Amino acid sequence: MTDTAPTNFIRQIVEDDLASGKHDAVVTRFPPHPNGYLHIGHAKSICLNFGIAREHHGRCNLRFDDTNPVKEDEAFTDSIQEDLRWLGFQWDKLCYASDYYPQLYAWAVDLIRAGHAYVDSQSAEEIHAQRGTLTEPGVNSPDRDRSVEENLDWFARMKAGEFPDGGPVLRAKIDMASPNINLRDPVIYRVRHATHQRTGDDWCIYPMYDFAHGQSDAIEGITHSLCTLEFEAHRPLYDWFVEHLDVPSRPRQIEFARLNLEYTIMSKRKLGQLVETGVVDGWDDPRMPTIAGLRRRGYTAAAIRDFIERVGVARADSTVSMSQLEFSVREDLNQNAPRTMAVLHPLKLVIENYPEDGQETLELPCHPQRPEMGTRAVPFCRELYIERDDFMEDPPKKYFRLKPGGAVRLRGGYIVDFTSLVRDADGEVVEVRCRYDADTRSGSGGSGRKVKGTIHWVSARHSIPAEVRLYDRLFTQATPGAGGAEFLDAVNPDSCRVVSGARMEAQVAGAEPESHFQFERVGYFVADRRHHHAGHPVFNRTVALRDTWAKLERQAR
Repeated sequence: MTDTAPTNFIRQIVEDDLASGKHDAVVTRFPPHPNGYLHIGHAKSICLNFGIAREHHGRCNLRFDDTNPVKEDEAFTDSIQEDLRWLGFQWDKLCYASDYYPQLYAWAVDLIRAGHAYVDSQSAEEIHAQRGTLTEPGVNSPDRDRSVEENLDWFARMKAGEFPDGGPVLRAKIDMASPNINLRDPVIYRVRHATHQRTGDDWCIYPMYDFAHGQSDAIEGITHSLCTLEFEAHRPLYDWFVEHLDVPSRPRQIEFARLNLEYTIMSKRKLGQLVETGVVDGWDDPRMPTIAGLRRRGYTAAAIRDFIERVGVARADSTVSMSQLEFSVREDLNQNAPRTMAVLHPLKLVIENYPEDGQETLELPCHPQRPEMGTRAVPFCRELYIERDDFMEDPPKKYFRLKPGGAVRLRGGYIVDFTSLVRDADGEVVEVRCRYDADTRSGSGGSGRKVKGTIHWVSARHSIPAEVRLYDRLFTQATPGAGGAEFLDAVNPDSCRVVSGARMEAQVAGAEPESHFQFERVGYFVADRRHHHAGHPVFNRTVALRDTWAKLERQAR
């Protein structure tokens, strides 16, 4: 184990098992359903399962739990593998639950032969009505005492395709009076006539998750089956199957708290609803909490891993502030993102005493704290663009940007003094005019003159137009859908604002998709991995320079 790995109760269990000789190697697995894209909640399980194996020089498998062909798609298996590689993890073995269908079927037959399973021909509604409640025991099925021979015949007919969807099911015979409802004769096989993405039409019966999961772990020699707390009540069933079958190994299930994040949702069903209803533009929409969405938004793999490490592993569920995730990406991008200047809402600035055809090149650092990243050449000339918010005709007190009678420094360049302004026919300011002080160029050690404000700018002649997408949180409520409300009612109508007239330094046009930048004084941005190209630069805002939500959240409390 590395010196920097954070301590938690799962790591302690693993270390104790190794120290006692119970296991001589650690084998874990990450077992997603291929019915949607991975989201930030899955990242916790990914980092834990792969991290535990890596720290102890063990193995971690990627296993697709492909037991529901109706909802599965090869596009999802492809996206999951891509997300894992991007996060920095590589599985030791790629597995599918469908790889084990023949063995799982044989074990189901073994349960029938041992009197531990039976075929129930009742309807789903009848079975549900007999299940009981948390305070009342269930009722035995009238089919519970079928003979072994009858059950074997019924099960073989199920496999042969004799019955329609919704027909008979195979149930484990455990205890209909158990206080744990999961042990009240759970269904372990059901009829489903659907073409499977890997096995085609070979099967028309499919195992339930609770039956396939533990046995798949046993086949793969998994030592520690790590899963989230909602499976805690399923652990007795997991252990029951392992104990009643001749499996090749005895895995141990351990539960940990799932990751709940404010201002988002972690239900793949609801995320799919956002996609299907057009609220977002696909599973990789930068507002989505999917790994693909966060990546396209500009979150780095390192930032996500750092966030997961900071959250830690606990036994009790809790909700994490979105600000913690944003803190991790700011920390990473502040250290690694090169700087550039971009003006999102341009206002022309004309320097009256600068030669009309004059031009000079300013050498500005690509990163103020990392000289090894070099410098960039920024052209300076008579006509520039500044942010519209960096000029106010009637400013409030302590406004240190450009204003009538005032002066500011142009970042990396000169101090300019306001002289006049130009309005259009509607009275809107369309041009600000000023004069520059030639002795005040940054780094020249000139006049020693100082001003309180510094603003960014780009050359009107040399800058390029670009599309900028200002993404914000997808929901306006910390817990969308709380109290039975419709979660879609909490969608933030301003979660994406498109700025089509931005101007920026020409160098960024040639940036590759997924290139990160700090737009100085504006925020952290990334070249969109789907739409950005040299002829049409498109940048997504990853996160603002400061936590703009913190004040709003304090006020709400």
